[in-house]
Amino acid sequence: MEYGNLLLSKVIDENNVQALTKFGITAKDLPTEGDRQTLRFISDYAEANRGQAPSYAVVTAECPTFEYTPQVGDSYDFLAKEIKAFSAKQALLEYVQGRFTAEFNSERDGNKILDDLISEANRIKLSTNIRSEIGRTMDDIKTSLKAEYLKREEGRSFKCWKTPFESLTNEIGGWFSGDVYGVMAESGRGKTYLNVKIVDSLLRQGANVLVKSFEVKEYIWISRLVSTATAVDELLVDELGRKLGIPNKQILSGKLDEVVREQFLTVVETLDTYYPGKLYFQGKSGGELTRTLDDLEREVMTGLVDAVVVDPFYGLSDVYGKNVNKTAGGSAEYAATRFEQIIGDNDVVGFYTVQATVEKKQTDEADNRELNLPTRDQVKTTKRLLDISTNLLSFDSLEKEGMAMLGIEKGRNGGEDFRLELIALFDFGVLAEFPKGEAAAAQFNF
Repeated sequence: MEYGNLLLSKVIDENNVQALTKFGITAKDLPTEGDRQTLRFISDYAEANRGQAPSYAVVTAECPTFEYTPQVGDSYDFLAKEIKAFSAKQALLEYVQGRFTAEFNSERDGNKILDDLISEANRIKLSTNIRSEIGRTMDDIKTSLKAEYLKREEGRSFKCWKTPFESLTNEIGGWFSGDVYGVMAESGRGKTYLNVKIVDSLLRQGANVLVKSFEVKEYIWISRLVSTATAVDELLVDELGRKLGIPNKQILSGKLDEVVREQFLTVVETLDTYYPGKLYFQGKSGGELTRTLDDLEREVMTGLVDAVVVDPFYGLSDVYGKNVNKTAGGSAEYAATRFEQIIGDNDVVGFYTVQATVEKKQTDEADNRELNLPTRDQVKTTKRLLDISTNLLSFDSLEKEGMAMLGIEKGRNGGEDFRLELIALFDFGVLAEFPKGEAAAAQFNF
């Protein structure tokens, strides 16, 4: 029986959208995309209309798959329990077929696999129970607190990935699962290069990364990744002794020198095994590129990815979608909040980029532009997008001078006003901290 349709029909008949909140019914609890679409429509309508539910006529017009059932006699409690029971089975099935099976077939200790299974089963049970308690007591908490600490002690709970730069990792602790990180810079200052560097670092640590590149096509983006990867692995050394990657501009123009061409083709042949982690790439003009937050949620809920990169955030169609709260910038504000929820609910790391506009260029006495990190008030978008970030990174580069700077414009756990000067030889895949000591820095001819 389709309990989701029955519950939503009852909510509409009784004008009781609050029942969804009371019993914790969310889109991910419902079995079909049609049900999930209907629930989201009802919730959005209520948010825009002071908590009122839409009429069944409006819902059926907006949600074609919804089958309205009048005068549902079953209680909310019964319907919610049936929905949550189904949701629990689905969540357990996804875990068993996904992470559990992968770990079972690995060489990992069987007792630790069982510990994770028990922990995940308890998490599913808690998230799908219909409970009357308003909170957990100390008696409830003490056992799970100890178990969670022991998991964290062994690195088996939340995940934390190193950043590409040691100094930044020391400052913020790394990229934490469930958190969102923003990157802002002026147009053409290297946001995508920084993203590529971050992705390369994550893939090297075994993370699976989903990239949505709304402005850069696959060939260009992957060529930058090849340059970055080979620079990190110090594939080439120039006449100055600088350790570089395969030249990006030559890859784009198809004019690699013969020796470098052979090295490039060798790297390309091994791309699928180059990293411990896996890249899922969606690029501009590619048929695989999806643009809605609903799409993103479905992709992340597969459990296949550890991190998501959205470049830029305004490439998501939801940013310019229906304005649910009838305020200026309401669509973008709603999109930012929902992006944060998707990242947090699925315990992955989220990255987005956004463009800043610096109206006055800073120059030195010779009229050369200086590195100038943008501030959050120079971002022309909803402030909600900046608020959801655990750390908001600002970035600027001087490509001709081979320099860049990265800063922390906002840090929930400290780190604001942190500045890090970087070597930036983008064409050769280099974006790195300066080597320690003057002699080491001299190899880059600064």
